[in-house]
Amino acid sequence: MDLETVRTVSTASVRVAVDAMGGDYAPLEIVTGTLSWARAHPTDKVLLVGIPERIAEVAGGSLPPNVEIVPASQVVEMDESPALALKAKKDSSIMVAMDLLKQGRADALVTAGHSGAGMAAAVLKLGRLPGVDRPALAVQMVTETGPFVLLDIGANMDSSGHNLYQFAHMGSLYAERVLGVEKPRIGLLSIGEERGKGDLAVQQATQLIDDDGSLNFIGNVEGRDLVKHMADVAVCDAMVGNVTMKFFEGLAGFIFNLWEKEFRGSIRGKLAYLLMRPSIGRIRTLFDYEKMGASPLLGVKGMVLITHGSAKRRMIEFGVEAGATAARARIPELIADAFRGQSRHPAKQVE
Repeated sequence: MDLETVRTVSTASVRVAVDAMGGDYAPLEIVTGTLSWARAHPTDKVLLVGIPERIAEVAGGSLPPNVEIVPASQVVEMDESPALALKAKKDSSIMVAMDLLKQGRADALVTAGHSGAGMAAAVLKLGRLPGVDRPALAVQMVTETGPFVLLDIGANMDSSGHNLYQFAHMGSLYAERVLGVEKPRIGLLSIGEERGKGDLAVQQATQLIDDDGSLNFIGNVEGRDLVKHMADVAVCDAMVGNVTMKFFEGLAGFIFNLWEKEFRGSIRGKLAYLLMRPSIGRIRTLFDYEKMGASPLLGVKGMVLITHGSAKRRMIEFGVEAGATAARARIPELIADAFRGQSRHPAKQVE
């Protein structure tokens, strides 16, 4: 979530629950990043959920007055089956944190833990918003002219055409209500821009969106078109979305590493770097994916944000900020208001 693009609708204090035990570098990096954010935002409250002894050990001293440890005795490991783990570990940090959100004791939840477990816990504990068949995990991707929303990037590996149709609606609402994009352009990410190209789900979604008529639908977009910002919302299933997102991140790092090798390779390269350093810095800042913090899970009854399992303290700090900002923006309420009283089931099924 690009925090500079989010339109907040409230300045009230918020409570953010953080899964302290989730992630490759938990609890040290999670707790360190969270405490850094908490100290900088004393009017907001943070609930660190996890094994108290381990949290206290890595915290290294007294906690800020706006931080509370909420005990949880179990941890969902990154290599566990989400369904089995949630069934067997009802006192896991992610389940306890989700309970805080459901009970209204937290306004947002941030986790770097097992993404499948986080999404399953959200559906199990919070439930879907009325009219939503499946939630979708969204992310903002950068372009030179501003961000676009890519979804789904992780919630559904077998999306139907009807699911993609709903993702298009939720993505459009997110871009319009939160990012302030008037009449967001919706595109289906596919293997060709021509209508009819793509798998059955894409073809079904195309017909459903066309029949609906309420979206600013531009048809298919190809992967190469994403960086051109041809669509404000790119819709796809989770397999395509997750690969696309991680390829963007990997490619950015690869290009910067190549530049670094070139600049270090000769005296001429070092001199060129001195001249180009300000421009390179601006470009590096643009592609700094850690600043996105965390991705919102759209379509559930609560503000759940999921970040990289490999996140360290800097990204966690941005993630908690994203959670607080999203809570103030009341994203689930905006989606619920727009879906209320409207059936998202298509009037006719596509054969």
